[in-house]
Amino acid sequence: MLSVNKMKNSNFIRIKSITDLHRFIGFESPRHPLISLIDYSKVKPVQALSDYSIVNELYLVSIKIIGPKDVRYGRSRYDFQEGCLIFMAPNQVYSISETDLNTNFSGIGLYFHPDLLLGTSLSKTISSYSFFEYRTNEALHLSDAEKQTVSLVFSNIESEISDRIDKHTQEVLVHNIELLLKYSNRFYERQHISRNTLNVDTVTKFEGLLKEYFTRNTQPDKGLVEVKYFAEKMNLSSKYLSDVLKRETGKGVQEHINLHLIEKAKAELLTTNKSVAEIAFDLGFEYPQYFSRLFKQKEGLTPTEFRNLN
Repeated sequence: MLSVNKMKNSNFIRIKSITDLHRFIGFESPRHPLISLIDYSKVKPVQALSDYSIVNELYLVSIKIIGPKDVRYGRSRYDFQEGCLIFMAPNQVYSISETDLNTNFSGIGLYFHPDLLLGTSLSKTISSYSFFEYRTNEALHLSDAEKQTVSLVFSNIESEISDRIDKHTQEVLVHNIELLLKYSNRFYERQHISRNTLNVDTVTKFEGLLKEYFTRNTQPDKGLVEVKYFAEKMNLSSKYLSDVLKRETGKGVQEHINLHLIEKAKAELLTTNKSVAEIAFDLGFEYPQYFSRLFKQKEGLTPTEFRNLN
């Protein structure tokens, strides 16, 4: 049975398996217990769906052809445009508005359970595909040629699911999933290049927020600033922001934060009589040892050695 939990004013539907998924959308039992391709045009509207948030324990790669734009992902509303490819990792939450349930929806969703990857190299590397943690407004916008490539991989998976399952099935299915993810990496790289102006704006805005934070936020009780602080300020996912910065500057968000921490620490070491521990606490470090270790890693000297040398 589907797990439906009522919490305050929201109802949560937890989809734990491919069988759960098929039962929920009114499909017959799946041909493979761990993977399924769902043709959205064949899904009958579930009118009560807008009352629920869906917690999906499956991986999802979904391409939209036509249909509703209004998709809630977490607490935000995004435009899921035609020709987009979106990715969701297990245990992410999403919902669709009641209005859009009456809109014709066409597309394909590839759902697979994490257990499908057990014992394969992809089980160890799938976390490196950071787009599984992107928001839907950071979706991959496919060109016509890219759509054909994705459709071909989906067709290969559909053919393998339709054939008799044997000892080679898992290997073939996982190979095609990995191929799809590698193509998606390539397509995202193309998208980042084509959106160079937007990426530069993202970097500029981030650098402004970073400077502002370190100018105004020095209270020790705040702790170390986290990547998600800046991502939320920019209405981006942490992974997407870090990927854009790494592409444009060669450094991810955390590395940028660390560089500012070190620069501020160097100024404090040279212009004040504060102890190393005091400086560490002022910067938000809970343990001075961690601060000293990071400082030496970046500067090649301990904070004390740096102060004495200058």
